[in-house]
Amino acid sequence: MQVQPPVPVPDRTGPTAPTAGPPVCFAVVGNPENRRVALFADGVRAAGLPAPRIVPWAEVLRAGGADFAPGEIVRLDSPGENPEVDRLLRDTGDPTRVEGSARWYARFTRTVRELRGGVRLDDADDLAVLFDKRRCHATLAAADVPVPRSPTSGAEAIPVRGWGDVRAVMREHRMPRLFVKLAHGSSASGVLAVESSAAGRIRATTSVELAPDGALFNSLKLRRYERERDIAAIVDTLAPDGLHLERWLPKASLGGRAADLRIVVVDGRATHAVVRTSTSPLTNLHLGGSRGDLDAVRDAVQAGGGRWSDVLAVCERAAACFPRTLCVGVDLLPAVGWRRFAVGEVNAFGDLLPRLTGLPGSGAEGLDTYAAQITAVLHRTGTGTEGGPQQPSHRHPHHPQQHAHDPHRTGTTHASA
Repeated sequence: MQVQPPVPVPDRTGPTAPTAGPPVCFAVVGNPENRRVALFADGVRAAGLPAPRIVPWAEVLRAGGADFAPGEIVRLDSPGENPEVDRLLRDTGDPTRVEGSARWYARFTRTVRELRGGVRLDDADDLAVLFDKRRCHATLAAADVPVPRSPTSGAEAIPVRGWGDVRAVMREHRMPRLFVKLAHGSSASGVLAVESSAAGRIRATTSVELAPDGALFNSLKLRRYERERDIAAIVDTLAPDGLHLERWLPKASLGGRAADLRIVVVDGRATHAVVRTSTSPLTNLHLGGSRGDLDAVRDAVQAGGGRWSDVLAVCERAAACFPRTLCVGVDLLPAVGWRRFAVGEVNAFGDLLPRLTGLPGSGAEGLDTYAAQITAVLHRTGTGTEGGPQQPSHRHPHHPQQHAHDPHRTGTTHASA
């Protein structure tokens, strides 16, 4: 897939204000106090548009949906980082607890389908796949998007009922190193990077804190468990919520640290990119990962015989699997040598990259991720552009809330798919 020619964008720091026709009116379903909502609202106002109508997730969940005007453009933002919303979705009084992701998924996807009217920037069917790692992996694989091997997705998917099934997969599928993920988790919640030695020793790296009573908590502090009974206790507790297993691909390194990329795709085009590096298998920025040098990555790709445009094209192919959703964040895993890439995940709410401006040639130069999306909407509606509407190719790490009594625990983790 070739990178599309950029839409001409004037030199500016925000979208072009509408010049004709009725004003574009946005509505955002989100948590009003969250910086995601604030940043998007700032972008809308900077475009000279009316401030968006904010519809709180808590009200939507209590009312069983919400109504929108026929021409209202509706953006869904993450329901994460709000203890009351988390309680309504998971029935837990402690947002730092890991368990309950299957209940979260069922209630979230049902509520999205109960939204009525408006012009949607996020599609209910797309979201149902994006928030199920097993279905998302199968969808990508069916579209010939490179993904890590997984025995838990696709037509021959196997169930994972507990640690015994994980051990069997490691043995029978020759996966001495794999990732165990919550099927409906996000932000590394419930993820274990498991590795075994030829001598039978086992180790798991994870942000999960196993309490003495067996309860599981999300933590900002990575832990390494080397007693198999502890790893088994975590996996057995998580299994009822659904688990997804993937082969652990050795990542390329940058400055001696493992590296991957978050690529934001807006309306079919890769617009923003962040390099994430870490000394651990988990590169999430809220777990101690650091932003890396994107120019160094481009140089490494070229030195490996590849083209940066082909790297972005992989992410655009992944986003094309979700044609009715305006924006996704693609987690791209570079193999050692920077010659091959696989898509680890596609995130519905993966656009929180404050102050990051668009890639050269993307059509989003000088724009942050929110301004790029607003610009895409204005092009679609034919407002704010000199040449009229553009034909899109397809329709198309948060700051954790800390537990009051533990500086390392972090709650309401379902911020991105």
